[in-house]
Amino acid sequence: MIRFFLFLIGFGFSIIGFMYIILYLNYLTIGFTFLEYIKFIITRFECLLALFGILLITIAVLNKGD
Repeated sequence: MIRFFLFLIGFGFSIIGFMYIILYLNYLTIGFTFLEYIKFIITRFECLLALFGILLITIAVLNKGD
């Protein structure tokens, strides 16, 4: 049961994170270079939720307990 909730929480976090990463792509149209864009999204907490969500999903899938 814990694995299921970890998976759902990880899925939600990754959806939120990737949504913000896609939304911040608009900065490329106002003159940001791709390297500036990458540096920007690395510093944003909501974009880091995507990585944290993928980590939670991986833990939930690979965990042998319950």
